[in-house]
Amino acid sequence: MSQFPDDGNGDMLQAMADAGLDLTQSLALDFYLVFPNRDKAEMALNALTALDQPGEVELNFNDLEQWELIVSLTMVPEHATVTAKEAELDKFAKKFGGHNDGWGVMQNQDGDDEFADDDDHDCDDHCGHHH
Repeated sequence: MSQFPDDGNGDMLQAMADAGLDLTQSLALDFYLVFPNRDKAEMALNALTALDQPGEVELNFNDLEQWELIVSLTMVPEHATVTAKEAELDKFAKKFGGHNDGWGVMQNQDGDDEFADDDDHDCDDHCGHHH
């Protein structure tokens, strides 16, 4: 039984919780905005940069051969907050012929053992090896 609403964002948050991420702490979330071509993506990038919002934006040509902006924001991953940010970014992307294409979490965040080295122990505050 999920503690989150039964939708894509709820499923993602449940998977993050199941992986051991502390969802009460701020995490770097990546929102993906996909555009039909490089010109539209660059126009959106320039417009987003001009808004001077917090976070980082990266232009990328992804594996599906789509131009995408990756908007990285540090926030507490609450369902309502993530859903609202997705809607806001989708509305923004539509001005440039694009759309929101979901979100994800950067690997190797504090407290994220899912992607830790293949060592035979769980790291804690007293562990000697570096991440």
